[in-house]
Amino acid sequence: MTEITAKLKHLNIAPRKTRLVADTMRGLSANDAEAELLLQSRRPGVPLLKLLRSAVANAKANHKIEQAKLYVKEIKVDEGPVMKRYMSRAFGRVNLIEKKTSHVTLVLGVSEKTKESRFTVLPKPKKEKEHKHKKPEAEKTEPDKAKPLPEKKTEKGPGFFRRTFRRKFV
Repeated sequence: MTEITAKLKHLNIAPRKTRLVADTMRGLSANDAEAELLLQSRRPGVPLLKLLRSAVANAKANHKIEQAKLYVKEIKVDEGPVMKRYMSRAFGRVNLIEKKTSHVTLVLGVSEKTKESRFTVLPKPKKEKEHKHKKPEAEKTEPDKAKPLPEKKTEKGPGFFRRTFRRKFV
């Protein structure tokens, strides 16, 4: 029996959190697992969906197997390397923060019967890029002659010295 394996290494999500999502797809057909992951709101759902789609693409390209015959035979989430970071605390102390990573191994099996899927996953429609059309240049017309601004009326008042140095502030 043919098995298709896909691996995802150094996923920056803790294995404990990744296992919660991985458990939901164990034993499902490839179509059902994809639908399950599309509706998953948890953060590991997106990378696991990419991993599943990669495994299905490998099966189609390398083994000429249809997606309808594939099912999730095994999914394993192991610990990856742990990155250690520090957080300063009071009195000159330090707390250790461990950023855990996961290694995910997905094994797809081939079932003899083509199981009808409960869901149909439609491919995302591609947006057509609109080519930037040059705007037709507007007919150039002579700009209206600049209207002269009305002249400001200046009243002769007290001179600079009187305005600046007043005995009383008004």
